[in-house]
Amino acid sequence: MSDSRLEKLAELLVNYSVRVRPGDRVVIQGGTPAEPLLLAVYAEVLKAGGHPLLLPELPDANELFYRHASEAQLQHVSAVEQLIRETFEVMIQIDAAPNTRALNQIDAARLARRAQARAGLSHTLMQRSARGELRWVYTLFPTRGYAQDADMSLREFEDFYYQACMPDPHDPVGYWRRVAAEQDKIVAWLQGKQTVHVKAPGTDLRLSIAGRPFINCAGTFNIPDGEVFTAPVEDSVAGHVSFSYPAIYRDKEVAGVRLWFEAGRVVRATAEKNEDLLRATLDTDAGARRVGEFAIATNAGITRFTRQILFDEKIGGSFHLALGASYPESGGVNESAIHWDMICDLRAGGEIWVDDQLFYRNGKFLSMDKNLTLNR
Repeated sequence: MSDSRLEKLAELLVNYSVRVRPGDRVVIQGGTPAEPLLLAVYAEVLKAGGHPLLLPELPDANELFYRHASEAQLQHVSAVEQLIRETFEVMIQIDAAPNTRALNQIDAARLARRAQARAGLSHTLMQRSARGELRWVYTLFPTRGYAQDADMSLREFEDFYYQACMPDPHDPVGYWRRVAAEQDKIVAWLQGKQTVHVKAPGTDLRLSIAGRPFINCAGTFNIPDGEVFTAPVEDSVAGHVSFSYPAIYRDKEVAGVRLWFEAGRVVRATAEKNEDLLRATLDTDAGARRVGEFAIATNAGITRFTRQILFDEKIGGSFHLALGASYPESGGVNESAIHWDMICDLRAGGEIWVDDQLFYRNGKFLSMDKNLTLNR
């Protein structure tokens, strides 16, 4: 049965998130379980006058690659992928994994070497995006694998997914424009500030944001969305942090992560589960032990952990750090093959102080416009 929400979502992705214009070269990538959404997006790109390139991905191909690839194959980067990132105006990625644990038994070192080989692709995407030459958006399509990870039935996860992506199903574009306007208030208040101090159970973390802009995320790179982020000054992060939820990397779960920082680098790292993967990933390259992103999540409609970072990093009342590569538009210069988001819930006893002023407590903004809708 066709779901009318698909067409609305496709319109949102194409006409709002990446704003396809006549003549744009648009690559549409995604797993074949997302065929209904892939085709709906394909149709919308055609209606907008773009030139779509549809690249479906078979669900089991990734696992087969990591199981059988030689060292040369792990290091190989497709010239087609390079060409797309260097020349296309638009990228739309729709993940749709039927089995999110397919890579659980793959050696972490192989995953790290593959990430290193593809670091140039990520660098090109980030640089062209920061210059406004490449517009991209990322989303998921509901599958049984994602539903199981979130402890939901498929129908429940579908409803959760569409509600998170389009809280106002009658005017999804208008909704995200309103979110952008609200988050502009946060970004404006933070402009010119110097220091951040995060305090929570198991967390006492300081970092500098001097000269670093905050970026308003309201549906233009992710759907769903809802956060403001920046890149901390690279050598400024100090203290320790305990993350509330498992950190997912290449579909593997690393639970109970604790990190200690000195002069911007992770100097100690522990985990209750898959600590070997944590350590191997931190050793991916020189930039993997530094923080590329500090973000405050604002999506009040996402209240539970799903094991999908697209949703979890937006949980209203949380903040997250990303180890590895920074986004150039946020002023960061850290380079790495990884960008690994880890989440700390602040809704029960957490505080964020900015320039020694209490800015955020228990998941609410304090030192700003008291009528901020995002606080509700």
